Amino acid sequence: MSEMTSNRPYLIRATHEWICDNGLTPHLAVDAGYPGTEVPQEFVKDGQIVLNVAPRAVTQFVAGNDEIVFSARFGGVPHHLRVPVGAVIAIFARENGQGMAFEPIDPPPDPPEDGPDDNGPDKGPDKGPRLRVVK
Repeated sequence: MSEMTSNRPYLIRATHEWICDNGLTPHLAVDAGYPGTEVPQEFVKDGQIVLNVAPRAVTQFVAGNDEIVFSARFGGVPHHLRVPVGAVIAIFARENGQGMAFEPIDPPPDPPEDGPDDNGPDKGPDKGPRLRVVK
């Protein structure tokens, strides 16, 4: 028997739909330090951010099996957000707190550094900005 994929993305999608179907406002609590997470850092508090993911608050919302991507406005400024499924701490209704929390999972290992460098000769080994957990 082969190993099954994670049920986390399916539970996130189902809970999002359930909250919306009940006329409430779905929110995602996100570990902002999880690798690959792209959220506006000025709104992160204690390493976490809570995002309103109601259909009226976001555009281009796609909850895939690996990540959730969408656009939203913060202080009137549009942002494109990327939330790996592993970064989701909880999904819940703003109005009553009902929803689902998730156990933390370890991020996937970083890819090996000895691959081809496509950043050009002036960029060096750095592959661009990365979020890291600071303790």
